[in-house]
Amino acid sequence: MSVLPLSGIKILDLTRVLAGPLSAQMLGDLGADVIKIERPGTGDDARAFGPPYLTDPEGKANNNNSFYLCANRNKKSVTVNIAKPEGQAIVRELAKDADVFMENYKVGDLKRYGLDYETIKAINPGIIYCSVTGFGQTGPYAPRAGYDAILQAMGGLMSVTGHIDGEPGEGPMKVGPSIVDYMTGMNASIGILSALYHRDARGGQGQHIDVCLLDTVIASLSHWLQIYLVNGKTPPRRGTWGNGGMPAGVFRCADGELMLVVGNDGQFQRTCAVLGEPELANDPRFVKNNDRVVHGKEIMAIFAGLFLKQPMAYWLEKLEEAGVPSGPINNFEQVFADPHVQARGMRVKSEHKFEQELSLIRNPLTFSGTPVTEYRAPPLLGEHTREILSAKLAYDNAKIAALKRNGVI
Repeated sequence: MSVLPLSGIKILDLTRVLAGPLSAQMLGDLGADVIKIERPGTGDDARAFGPPYLTDPEGKANNNNSFYLCANRNKKSVTVNIAKPEGQAIVRELAKDADVFMENYKVGDLKRYGLDYETIKAINPGIIYCSVTGFGQTGPYAPRAGYDAILQAMGGLMSVTGHIDGEPGEGPMKVGPSIVDYMTGMNASIGILSALYHRDARGGQGQHIDVCLLDTVIASLSHWLQIYLVNGKTPPRRGTWGNGGMPAGVFRCADGELMLVVGNDGQFQRTCAVLGEPELANDPRFVKNNDRVVHGKEIMAIFAGLFLKQPMAYWLEKLEEAGVPSGPINNFEQVFADPHVQARGMRVKSEHKFEQELSLIRNPLTFSGTPVTEYRAPPLLGEHTREILSAKLAYDNAKIAALKRNGVI
């Protein structure tokens, strides 16, 4: 088995819910040794974000739900009560030889426990300390808690998402999945990897990384937000319309719907031919892409009538032959039944104590020399507490038992 890119990197993960755990999971997939610190009894807040939950073989209620399972593979779970001095001491001991310390507590919370950046830096100057929050470490909103949906609203994403004004159901709309959490997790991973490179390859020092959901969602608006910065106007909601080439959007066929994106003038000409109306490509309103953007409602309405004439499979085949990007609108069952998705191996199996073959989502990175091949199931709450305290901190059985009696672990 090849050595993974982050083999030997030690990460102490005090994050909860989604953005931080997703980042730590990514690093764990890449070979880092990730110790997840959870609250005794209840654990990561995400463990309560169910159902559905896995089925305990003994029929007992448990806290292993889909929300937790999606973001916590390739980690070890250690339960520690950081509100107790003995628990704080355990975390500081583990931090002494860690490379990365990750947390997503409210700004200033960990200072009360002696687990803030300055304290951890004093005992481990090379530490990369990553704080993931809703609003960042500075600014008037810094003390606030922040969840994905709130940041989709405040960051502007919802203002440009939803049905076109004037259509039924118009108004701001949230993106379905917790997309801001996911993107923030990716930014946290990029920041951590960059800081590790700076420290190890360039003789630099450890540092504090400030990553937040608000910054992330604003940056993610990219060309949409740049329109506002150029002309001072917020782009209107476009529903399923595309962002560049035109026409682009969802079209209803005789038996279903497809998504079409006509990316350039050549594709437009070929699409018109496929639809049996080649003369549309010479209409002065539609010759160039900029023309089609100006007359977007007109060309979309014409295409809508044409697509109704044949079944979806017919159009998808003809558009593929013509080299025009299009695709079906798949539900999740259809996604995993797709032969290309199966060929890419996006569903992976992991052995869990409650389920012999637990399905998980594959890490999206594919390496030629250091492929991600190990998918250890997300741990049960406190599954590795004894192992870590014994192996890493040399605690004997009597000390571990005393900590458990006192509610520290």
